[in-house]
Amino acid sequence: MAHRQPQLDLSPHVSDEVRKTTCYMCACRCGINVHLKSGKVAYIEGNRDHPVNKGVLCAKGSAGIMQVNAPSRLRAPLKRVGPRGSGAFEEISWDEALDIAASWLEPIRKDNPEKLAFFTGRDQSQSFTSFWAQNFGTPNYAAHGGFCSVNMAAAGIYTMGGAFWEFGQPDWDYTKLFMLFGVAEDHDSNPIKMGIGKIKARGARVIGVNPIRTGYNAVADEWVGITPGTDGLFILSLIHCLMSAGKIDLEYLAQFTNAPCLVNSDPKSPEYGLLLRDADGKTQVIDRTTGKLVAFDQKGVRPDLSATHRHAGTTHRPVLHLMADKYLDPQYAPEAVAERCGIPAKRIRAIAGEIARVAFDESFVLDREWTDFRGETHETMIGRPVSFHAMRGISAHANGFQTARALHVLQIILGTVEVPGGFRFKPPYPKPPEAHPKPHCKVTPGAPLDGPHLGFVHGPDDLALKDDGSPARIDKAFTWENPMSAHGLMHMVISNAHAGDPYKIDTLFMYMANMSWNSSMNTRGVIDMLTDTDENGDYVIPRIIYSDAYSSEMVAYADLILPDTTYLERHDCISLLDRPICEADAAADAIRWPVIEPDRDVRGFQTVLVQLANKMGLPGFTNEDGSAKFADYADYIINHERRPGIGPLAGWRGDGTQAGRGTSNPQQLDTYIENGGFWVGHIPEDAQYYKPWNTAYQDWAVGLGLYDSPQPYIFNLYVEPLRRFQLAAEGHGKRQPPDHLRDRIKARFDPLPIWYSTEPDNKAQEFPITALTQRPMAMYHSWGTQNAWLRQLHGHNPLYLPTDLMRSNDLEDGDWATVTSPHGAITVPVMHMAALNKDTVWTWNAIGKRKGAWALDTDAPEATRGFLLNHLIHELLPPKGDGLRWANSDPITGQAAWFDLKVRIEKARAPSEAQPTFPPIKSPVGTGPDQLTWKVGK
Repeated sequence: MAHRQPQLDLSPHVSDEVRKTTCYMCACRCGINVHLKSGKVAYIEGNRDHPVNKGVLCAKGSAGIMQVNAPSRLRAPLKRVGPRGSGAFEEISWDEALDIAASWLEPIRKDNPEKLAFFTGRDQSQSFTSFWAQNFGTPNYAAHGGFCSVNMAAAGIYTMGGAFWEFGQPDWDYTKLFMLFGVAEDHDSNPIKMGIGKIKARGARVIGVNPIRTGYNAVADEWVGITPGTDGLFILSLIHCLMSAGKIDLEYLAQFTNAPCLVNSDPKSPEYGLLLRDADGKTQVIDRTTGKLVAFDQKGVRPDLSATHRHAGTTHRPVLHLMADKYLDPQYAPEAVAERCGIPAKRIRAIAGEIARVAFDESFVLDREWTDFRGETHETMIGRPVSFHAMRGISAHANGFQTARALHVLQIILGTVEVPGGFRFKPPYPKPPEAHPKPHCKVTPGAPLDGPHLGFVHGPDDLALKDDGSPARIDKAFTWENPMSAHGLMHMVISNAHAGDPYKIDTLFMYMANMSWNSSMNTRGVIDMLTDTDENGDYVIPRIIYSDAYSSEMVAYADLILPDTTYLERHDCISLLDRPICEADAAADAIRWPVIEPDRDVRGFQTVLVQLANKMGLPGFTNEDGSAKFADYADYIINHERRPGIGPLAGWRGDGTQAGRGTSNPQQLDTYIENGGFWVGHIPEDAQYYKPWNTAYQDWAVGLGLYDSPQPYIFNLYVEPLRRFQLAAEGHGKRQPPDHLRDRIKARFDPLPIWYSTEPDNKAQEFPITALTQRPMAMYHSWGTQNAWLRQLHGHNPLYLPTDLMRSNDLEDGDWATVTSPHGAITVPVMHMAALNKDTVWTWNAIGKRKGAWALDTDAPEATRGFLLNHLIHELLPPKGDGLRWANSDPITGQAAWFDLKVRIEKARAPSEAQPTFPPIKSPVGTGPDQLTWKVGK
């Protein structure tokens, strides 16, 4: 009897409608197609037309459907009715919530705006939130970059006018050797995965430098399991090898960098160590043709790398001479650094040789004519097919700024930046550091701040100090403790506010910053600070306003909750003014828009800020007649102009045909939606390389509104602002650092990259192991571990130990160990990992959850077997006996030094759950169902 074939529907009804928008499951900002049935999300796929991902979508992006349906979503504004941390709230209306917020904020603004500290977490609209804070008048604003990647961003901008991640990318079309330093899988994951696939298909080699071999490093052709915190020393050793062998691009250095610029070499001069400048402030070089001292950018000048300038008995030498003195020193030879870096000297030399071979022996030429800023026309573009990428792994150390600088210097001496095959900037970069604003801190009651909060200082005169020399900002950004803190220090806000150092605040206003759990450096300490009371029984931090879309751990510690939407229910602006979606060949920006309507009483946070601004009549949001300029955030996106004709979005301005510059267009958002949620403006072919010096690119950028006039500049191998701080520490100038910081500034603020150890004093024997975290490819926000799909990939996290540590502690997979640091101890499950630096342990970040948060069961694996290393870290260094508070941060930028954590390991009896345990917190949304199911459509 024949079997009957089943009747299969080979063309099932997939969706009633497809709406295109931008993903928010990580910071890639990929394009997505959201399929709807009966007005609800059925599934999400990649948008093949989108410039970022070209249809590729990862597990996070696909799981966005679970964010929209998460049981942990907040449902309405909340007012605390019990003690902080109790989770006792009552639901209130938006009118009442806005009235309460305004009643707290308006008196502050009228009397003392600095009493508001407004800090946002993974906020992708920082140009808007900073605009709000500036018009409120508080100096205390920043986003999460201070504990994420400011070392990377600041080092890149000061050195070459842009950095890795959102500022640039490898030339995937021509790269033949790609090196990654400290790159985990959470950042830029789709473009990097696509790029690595593309170059490996062409036979290019990938070298991964990381103590941990996962993700990108696992598919690398060669893995370098470096000792954490020594990347800078390894890079400087590569520079030593290349300079010793003469494998550097002298023509590139002469034309496009300050290598030929002369340095004041007179020890008696108050400008000792600064660059020689002419009457117009231009740095000076010796012209090879005339032998004369001239400005670096003069038409027809051929800068001489070897010539010196003799004046008044002093010989002034070029930067390249100083680099040779420093980096040819035997202290940087591979044999001198090998043991500390954990890389054999022979291997360091082999890697240097491979870099040199590919950069110079495999160089190539593109037949594209271009004209440089000195007026010289070049018939071709020279390709150097070596590219680099780096991220938090080398950045989150107390030597991270100089390490990132060293990597940029390595790129530059090879001539691999902004050339075919090398590293390429993404618009709106490149920009010289001087093109960025300086930080502002002048507070006037009832008036806006005198300028942008964040920026780039160029010497002591730019610091954010009050007249008495004390810090103007609550986080002490832009002070002598961390002068070049371009992103602020979010990790220091709560600690400083609690200590009243430099002053007390009244209200802490935070968005998407889970500071009572995984976004703080020391979880237990921060919880205590948030709940601490004074002798009168009042909270030391009097008021806390918090906005989030989900019932995170931080919700329980706020006094007022302003519930945000999910990313598919609101407008967002991914702007050229902020963090755009550009690629190296094009400028691009994007939006999110409400592809579905919320089924809860929630509002997009940016719209709430507009409503608060309207309620308080903030300048910038208010017309001369007192009426509101903007009804909501969408209205702001369309109609706000940062400069005449320059608004948040570059596409379809004016009559809908203009790009970059143009009046506001009422149909602009509609046109973005029709185009898939994004706009792209391609760079002309002759302008795609040599951007900082290419007149065609400069003219294109001016036309688009990236600059108001051409901004050509040369790269800063020698970063003069660092020398200005050293000079102050040596006693020059009116603004002087405190005496206890002079030696640190002299030693650490070298204008040429250096390396210094971050080992704690006298702790190497007691705490010999470095403990690291990194995010898995399937997670990004702490949201990920309450996502019903993503939890199945990472429901809990072990601590991974290398082979020797497992054996020496008699440990096997599934055993438990106590991990102790100078600040605390945890007891957690362990697993063996052979592909791991021998003195390193690590775990996935943000998997551990507190019981009661995120609508998870109290016995959820994230709460019983999941854990955080944050319990072992502290925002302050251990006391030195001098009575001072020393931040656990990079001394130059203030970036949190998460990855300097040192520990020891001991086998432990298996507890019932990971330690330390915290009592459950009550969630205002309760606990989710045992099974999350729903039906979409028919």
